[in-house]
Amino acid sequence: MGIFLILFPDEHHQQIQSTNDFNPISKKKPINFNLFPPSFSLPSSLKRTNSANLLYKAQSIISICALLLFTILLLFTISTLPPTTTTTTTADAASRRQLNRISSSGSSPHALQGMGTLYRRGTRAMNDLIVAHAVESLTPHEFKLFLRLLHWSGATSRSDLLFVFPSKSNVFDRAIREENDYFMKLVDQYNSKFTNTTQSNGHSSASISSFKPTHFVQKNSSKSKHTREPIWGRRTRSNLSEEYGGAESLQLTYGSVVGFDVEELDPENSLSGFLDHIPMSLRRWACYPMILRRIRRNFKRITLVDMKQVVLLDDPFDRIRGATTESVFVTTQPSNEKHGRRNTNKSQRTVTPTIIIGGDRGVRRLADLMLTEIVRTSMQKNRRNTATESALFNQLAGNPFLQHKVKLIVSNESVSELSSSTSKSNHAMVKRGAANVDVNYILMKLICSFPLESAVYSDCYSYVAH
Repeated sequence: MGIFLILFPDEHHQQIQSTNDFNPISKKKPINFNLFPPSFSLPSSLKRTNSANLLYKAQSIISICALLLFTILLLFTISTLPPTTTTTTTADAASRRQLNRISSSGSSPHALQGMGTLYRRGTRAMNDLIVAHAVESLTPHEFKLFLRLLHWSGATSRSDLLFVFPSKSNVFDRAIREENDYFMKLVDQYNSKFTNTTQSNGHSSASISSFKPTHFVQKNSSKSKHTREPIWGRRTRSNLSEEYGGAESLQLTYGSVVGFDVEELDPENSLSGFLDHIPMSLRRWACYPMILRRIRRNFKRITLVDMKQVVLLDDPFDRIRGATTESVFVTTQPSNEKHGRRNTNKSQRTVTPTIIIGGDRGVRRLADLMLTEIVRTSMQKNRRNTATESALFNQLAGNPFLQHKVKLIVSNESVSELSSSTSKSNHAMVKRGAANVDVNYILMKLICSFPLESAVYSDCYSYVAH
């Protein structure tokens, strides 16, 4: 009815005027809405012209509406068309990797719920998580070496890596990005050099490199296309997986690398009211409850490791696969570390908190109990600043109440000391706390002893024997 009132305003005005003329109740003079005087009448030819104009206007309005509808449908169709697919080649994969490196040099996105830094988003969701914390005395060179050995060991092919820093550090940020680039170069160089060398002279891969990129390669089957995305960073429509060697049936798979500082995980400094001096070795236990609760049910196994004390030469989760989610494995300290004397009582073995491996539920419960033990001990008289992390952890390990919450398993083996004869195949983890050994030199010499690694890592030139 509104359309007819707009198209035929004269007839509507005439109806209102006629109604008012015959209204006996109205005392006011009716208002004449007509533009012409009452005695004036339009000729029949003019009425036909007016009808034709109105019909033309109606047709124009209908045409405009149809045109707008067609335009909207056309734009919607174009926007929903799938992108053009091209055959993936080695050059395309290298270009994407280079683009990722350039984008990573700028401001990094948040890792989780507006916190942390996402250094590298993995190709899929992992079941294992390595949480490595940095103490105040950790040097950038020691940190780079830890991360390099972790990539080299193949552990990051099945695990996400989470760093906990005492504070924000641009030096550590640059080190993470550099080692991520080295990792991608190592995969590329291995694929090209090892393939060509094997075909030409038949040398084995062990003589060329100790790095095995097969850990990072999986078949691109229909099952892998429906794998879960990583929880870190923003969700994407497709994973960041890249083709390996141009073969469409294979793709790289690796975990995410993220970092948090203690001010994000423990903004109120929970232990400040109980201890005068809070080292990073103790404050990290106040950081675990927040981050481990937020990622609960996303990981099956978790490792807590001190980067200053321990380096990983193999996947730490290989020894606990198949264990229950409440199980927690800890290692013992060398028997001569306790006040320089050997501990002959095996029931009172000294365990070390430098590396803890276990199921998700067991590690979370252990972290909560350790935080409670720190607070309880600090409230005792004259114990405010005397307790150390190792003493508190052994005190907790000997508490019978712990066994009701956590299935603590003390391994018979201890973390081995680093020596000049250390090799990747001898030990899964090595302690680098010996004061009479140049730890960094031995580890770097171990890595740079292979031709491929010495060609990729730019700092190997001083460790290669001439």
